Amino acid sequence: MNGRASLTRFAWLSILAAVITIGLKAGAYLITGSVGLLSDALESLVNLVAAIVALIALTIAARPPDEDHSYGHEKAEYFSSGVEGTLILVAAVSIGSAALGRIMHPQPIEQPGLGLAIAVVASLVNLAVARVLLHAGHQYQSITLEADAHHLMTDVYTSAGVIAGVGLVSLTGWYLLDPLIALAVAVHIVWSGVRLLRRSVAGLMDTALPAGERELLDTVLAPFRAEGIVFHALRTRQAGARRFVSFHVLVPGIWSVSRGHALLERVERAVRRSLPNTTVFTHLESLDDPASFQDTMLDRAEESHANELP
Repeated sequence: MNGRASLTRFAWLSILAAVITIGLKAGAYLITGSVGLLSDALESLVNLVAAIVALIALTIAARPPDEDHSYGHEKAEYFSSGVEGTLILVAAVSIGSAALGRIMHPQPIEQPGLGLAIAVVASLVNLAVARVLLHAGHQYQSITLEADAHHLMTDVYTSAGVIAGVGLVSLTGWYLLDPLIALAVAVHIVWSGVRLLRRSVAGLMDTALPAGERELLDTVLAPFRAEGIVFHALRTRQAGARRFVSFHVLVPGIWSVSRGHALLERVERAVRRSLPNTTVFTHLESLDDPASFQDTMLDRAEESHANELP
């Protein structure tokens, strides 16, 4: 089993954690009647759906390139994080609706001690799984696992707020605190959902590599520039864990094909060493040919004047 295919085991871990926490938090809500704990349980339900979507996306992303997908299937991960971001927003709306109803009709909280103990156990489960997923996401450069980890950490933070709120209600008798905290939870997870959606859209729109990685790429090419080699038409994009880098390499026209090819091998090898999981496309051109400077954009400069040709 290759490294990418094995990532599905983390999705299964997330599914198991979601099932456990849904049961625990639903039980805490039924015991206490706290709308804050209900909001926490609803977010865990979203976690379950998101984990299932992540499992599907990771399974697809691990497939090797085929005739219809020559560049692989890694972009499937962006669909997963996009779905998860949308589900987070849906959960926020549900939580807000339940909280507004409880603001209109405040109710006391029953057996807060037992309910809080159950909620704490559920939060510890999420915390442990989130740390595992975040480590794996960084190790394998998987946006799906990172999104799932951040979602679970959001759940942990909101659970901490809910637990503190329910504790305060039981101590003070201010029943209105419970739905107000639930509203605060809803606002907080909206921000998490929007961030995930923005990152997913950026990936699907072929956004360039982060600034730090582009600077590293420039550093890798610097020694070759010192040899008199010119680079242009540099483009980068990322699909899941896979990076794509393309550029033109301009050398003196008197060079042989073999010498030019040897240079390209050196350049591509240097890029791959500095940026793992990178597919490099190079195009050899002559410094002495004016046509070499007409294709720095996506379309050659001469194509924009095609209608003017006789």
